[in-house]
Amino acid sequence: MQSVTIGRYLWQRLRQLNVKYVFGVPGDFNLQLLEQLDEVDGIEFVGTCNELNAAYAADGYARTNGIAALLTTYGVGDLSALCGVAGSLAEHIPVVMISGVPPMFAIRNRLRIHHTMAEGDFDNVRNAVRQFTLTEARLTPSNASQEIDRALRYCWQERCPVYLQIPSNLSYLEIAQASSPLTRQYASYDKRQHQLIIGKLTGRLCQAKHPLLLVDMDAERSQMAIQLQQLCDRYQIPYASFSTGKAILDESSPLWLGYYPGQTDDTLNQYLAKADFILATAPCYIEGSSMVATQDLPVEETIYLRGFDITFEQQTFEGICAPVLLNQLLEQSIECQFDIPKQPPQTRSSTSFEGPLQQSKLWEQLRHYFKAGDLILGENGSANIALQTVPFPKDCHYLSQPIWGSIGYTLPALLGSMMAAPNKRHWLFIGDGSLQMTVQELSNILQKGLKPIIVMLNNSGYTIERYIMGKSATYNDIPQWDYHLLLKAFAPDIEFTYQNVTTHQQLSEVLDALDETKASFIELKLSAMDAPERLKQFGPSVALFDYGPRGPQNK
Repeated sequence: MQSVTIGRYLWQRLRQLNVKYVFGVPGDFNLQLLEQLDEVDGIEFVGTCNELNAAYAADGYARTNGIAALLTTYGVGDLSALCGVAGSLAEHIPVVMISGVPPMFAIRNRLRIHHTMAEGDFDNVRNAVRQFTLTEARLTPSNASQEIDRALRYCWQERCPVYLQIPSNLSYLEIAQASSPLTRQYASYDKRQHQLIIGKLTGRLCQAKHPLLLVDMDAERSQMAIQLQQLCDRYQIPYASFSTGKAILDESSPLWLGYYPGQTDDTLNQYLAKADFILATAPCYIEGSSMVATQDLPVEETIYLRGFDITFEQQTFEGICAPVLLNQLLEQSIECQFDIPKQPPQTRSSTSFEGPLQQSKLWEQLRHYFKAGDLILGENGSANIALQTVPFPKDCHYLSQPIWGSIGYTLPALLGSMMAAPNKRHWLFIGDGSLQMTVQELSNILQKGLKPIIVMLNNSGYTIERYIMGKSATYNDIPQWDYHLLLKAFAPDIEFTYQNVTTHQQLSEVLDALDETKASFIELKLSAMDAPERLKQFGPSVALFDYGPRGPQNK
């Protein structure tokens, strides 16, 4: 049997899962792994400006590619990346976190060395990262092949980050080469359980007159978005999206009824009132959205489908694999006829896009420039809150971080996503406060020749926080930068376009003349308190939740 080094084995297995880029920062405990990475065809290292940005970039890459890898060095690198890894766990994103750690003799002999607390404890960092990953392992020659394969399969199938530590003096030791490639396989499931559930689902669907699908973000994470769209299209089943499940299904289809819970008198709620078959795919109820509880959905009519289980008739059935189950459902011959609600025809807005920029008109103006197939990133705050209710053209994809909500996430995530799909047009909408958190990664984006359209909302600080508390407080202010000069500093030899826009007329002119052969940076100048209406409502509700009715927001 052929042998291979531990490091090479790891990189080969990742490449077999279609990981082409590894994001991270070099450090003395992982340099040997970077040398070994160069030995494997089809996989490259992408050095980022810091480990937090690397974690965000890996997250963005995984959302577009399916799975990602992150490389850190022990201690300082691991803990710097941990916020980003925690976000991947919260949002069910498969990222393989690889840490080069001190040599095994140092660990065993509890030596006092750099990047540690200098007390000989080499488990404290491991224990910290363990809280935010699904599984972890410290590799040795005796366990490396088994643990690498176990962790990678787990990461892919469970859609969550995993953590591997590789002692720096072991990665060049040899182990047996794998006998077969690692593939993106679905998780195992119980065939009899599937047969039982298919029978129940087809029976319920055949009896229904007003079925409805409600889709949330884990429908995409659990790899069932394609099947759900096919199911709705084939049987003409109306569907709606949770705000955290934006653009997973086609928002341009006449079957799409909008965003749940919607308005009291809209088509969705009128149809929901008479729905007799509701399939809710992996809903995520958090206080930051309007879906705090499921109490508004009728118990008897609602079926909850998650990656590995399904609940209906107040009973949960384990041992399923959702994408396989839906494929099997699509193979059934179902005779049904539903009463489909008629949507009012969509008309182009009659809003006059003139005068100083205002968010009340901004997003309606922007949406007409989106094209089918665009990938759109919305940073937490004004951008994400506004974009959540802007319908997108067919085959658009939306990338945001609504649960973890770490500001600054989307700029490095843009780097990762564009490395995964460089030929797809990318838009990033981000506030000035968020941009300043992770702005260094603009240098990577520009110098790698990537050509995103970055739209920065410059409202001189943290507008979302101002609506929660401190409208005029200086703690919500940020330093004022010259972003044009900053771009030149980051990429002095790269051509890009920069525009400073203050009016709706200017914005139309800039967007009409977009040059997609270059990266574009569009700075929108907005007043500090200009915000989407939903944000204006969101802020006070957060203050009430966080501080209570006697909180300082009422002073």
